[in-house]
Amino acid sequence: MQGKYQLILTAPPADCRAAARFGLPVAHAAYRVGGGPHLFRANLPLPVRGGLMAVDCTGFDGRGESGPFCQEVLRECAARGFTGVLCDFEGRPFPLLIRILQELEGLLEKRGWPLYVPESYGPHTVSARVLVSSALSGGSLARRLAEAQERCGGRAVLAVERTAEDFFLPSPDGQGRPLSREQLHTLLAERSPSVFFSSELCAHYFTYMSRENGAHFVLFDDAGSIRKKLRLARSAGMEQAVLSYPQMEDLLEDILREP
Repeated sequence: MQGKYQLILTAPPADCRAAARFGLPVAHAAYRVGGGPHLFRANLPLPVRGGLMAVDCTGFDGRGESGPFCQEVLRECAARGFTGVLCDFEGRPFPLLIRILQELEGLLEKRGWPLYVPESYGPHTVSARVLVSSALSGGSLARRLAEAQERCGGRAVLAVERTAEDFFLPSPDGQGRPLSREQLHTLLAERSPSVFFSSELCAHYFTYMSRENGAHFVLFDDAGSIRKKLRLARSAGMEQAVLSYPQMEDLLEDILREP
């Protein structure tokens, strides 16, 4: 990417070395908020140092105190040389997780380290960078990013989601069936459809008919559509984007080839 724009790769322990070869900052997805709460960790390779800590909250029950957990995070960052924390929290905001993020925000800011939070937690923070997903099944991505950047006071960061979904038509709830890479390739090979590009959704699409359940609409990304998403984010004033290495590993070289 040109200019000030920065890409960050999230990667689990098994992929951290492969992700690091691209020379981009790596957020190590080896941590979660466990009971207590305590910082639970998977085994990272011993030589791994630097980058960011990526934390999820899978299975967290919402109980405990924020202070000791935040100190565990700081100790682990010091031990591994991490210089930022990315919180990949899903679901409704727990009051305790809000307190943790607010406390971490102040602690990390003193060290000059960034904190990345999900969009649902953005209103509860002051300076944290807010992760805004690129995933859409309707509307305009350019409009969504511009509105998110304004709503977040310039703190928005694009979280790139690689789309591959099969929708029944009509689709009143806007929910599609996720497709694996193999399923998408099989559909393309079997149907040989005419593939179009949606400027609004910033993704490719095609339609097909099934004898069993009628009309389908398939929405998917490739390296070209992801590059376009990144350009839209820059146009909205965003200076960073986060990509999942496992989702993108077969596309990264093409994505990074952008002039």
